[in-house]
Amino acid sequence: MDVMPLLLLVAGSAAIAAAARRTPVPAPLLLVAVGLAVSSVPGVPDYTLDPHIVLPLLLPPLLHTAATDSSYLDLRAQLRPVALLSVGYVLFATFVVGWALYLIVPDLPLTAALVFGAVVAPPDAVAATAVARRVGLPSRITTILQGESLLNDATAITAYRVALAAAVGEGATWAGGIGEFLLAAVGGVVVGLVLMAPIHWLRTHVKEALFQNTLSLLTPFVAYAVAEQVHASGVIAVVVVALYLGHRAWEVDFATRLQEEAVWKMVAFVLESAVFALIGLQLPVVLRGLGEYEGALAAWYAVAVFLVVVAARFAWVYPATFLPRLSARIREREASPTWKGPFVVAWAGMRGVVSLAIAFSIPLTLHDGEEPFPHRNLILFLTFTTVIGTLVVQGLTLPPLIRLLKFPGRDTHAETLAEANAQAQASRAAERRLDELLTDERNALPAPLADRLRTVLERRRNAVWERLGQANPVTGESVDDTYRRLSREMISAEREVFVKLRDARYIDDEMLRTLLRRLDLEEAAAFRETA
Repeated sequence: MDVMPLLLLVAGSAAIAAAARRTPVPAPLLLVAVGLAVSSVPGVPDYTLDPHIVLPLLLPPLLHTAATDSSYLDLRAQLRPVALLSVGYVLFATFVVGWALYLIVPDLPLTAALVFGAVVAPPDAVAATAVARRVGLPSRITTILQGESLLNDATAITAYRVALAAAVGEGATWAGGIGEFLLAAVGGVVVGLVLMAPIHWLRTHVKEALFQNTLSLLTPFVAYAVAEQVHASGVIAVVVVALYLGHRAWEVDFATRLQEEAVWKMVAFVLESAVFALIGLQLPVVLRGLGEYEGALAAWYAVAVFLVVVAARFAWVYPATFLPRLSARIREREASPTWKGPFVVAWAGMRGVVSLAIAFSIPLTLHDGEEPFPHRNLILFLTFTTVIGTLVVQGLTLPPLIRLLKFPGRDTHAETLAEANAQAQASRAAERRLDELLTDERNALPAPLADRLRTVLERRRNAVWERLGQANPVTGESVDDTYRRLSREMISAEREVFVKLRDARYIDDEMLRTLLRRLDLEEAAAFRETA
């Protein structure tokens, strides 16, 4: 097995994603653009998107990372719009886009057109949420986009399976399709509910951080595999387990949380970079299989489908936003939305790697094994152009659109004030607990050490309030920034001395690593107090 193409893919995509952070272009768009450019270079190997790898091996960890970073409470508060997008919109887009393609392309069976509709129905909100955080969208819109991306893949994959069964001649019926959808959805939730408590119990009772992080890496794959084994939705099972673990993460020891955060950030960075690069690198594979659909005819189909995909999302989002407000109960409970929020949600419907992976899983032949699947190459081509079109057109215009609409920015002063009040309450509880403990003879400490505990607690309490203070008139830094900079300078000076002592053989490498780790933890603590 030649591993060099895989190594080049991972290394190249990671380097491009890192470089994108220095540009105004979102990383997913730059990765796709570079992938497209590289795919045309002679000698570049083909990177075929294997759905048997993408869906079970790449999708679970990406979903797990997104779900653990999400807020269960926020998602529950936005359950109606999230459900309307992740279930209602996906089914709506499947039928609308499929029916439109059926009308546009001569001799295309309706069942095959619905297969394509299911393929391009789920938006990939990775790029959209990255942009939303970058430009400071209101948290409600960001939560809705995140929640949609967590669950819409399950709806799309189930709709695809039902449409595919009808297209290949396996005798699927509407009643059977609805039953399969309900089985997948309910089954995925049940599998997630069954697995989440035992996994969390292991995480809280096994005290070895390395084992706990190994368990963390295996969790999304186990949840996905178990659910798929019983013909339930692996996507929903992964999301349910991850939301529960993220909500209860505070019960896990600090060493596990620190390691887990670093490990999953690295995993998500590598996988997200690689999958978006793969989208661009698929161009030669798709073009070679286009067959008779070339030139102006293929371009017309691509443009028409893109316009239908975009229009269908607007056609769903606005009614789904305003029609529920016919209920007096909803009007009393929720503030009246403006047209701006739904417009951004509708425009943020970029498609991604899941659509391509599902498209490549379309079989070559029908159920009889002899007749080819109708217009398979055209479906692959239109999937590719839809993904590229939405990423480029909508992805590039989303940041300026958000700035043009002038959404109210986040109130950082109010957020810092809330953080300071929360820290003050926690500090008072910690002081009371310390006083209780020091009255016990078993906890006797010399006065300097007891004072040190109080000083650390006071520093933690004051650090947040200091962020509300005035900036230094000379440097422009806040008191908080100056404290962090000086702390790092002092730690850097200590670090240099330790290295010199190691080089002089006064201490060995093992002792150097111990001392450096202690400094690293202090530097991380100083950064976290003020970050």
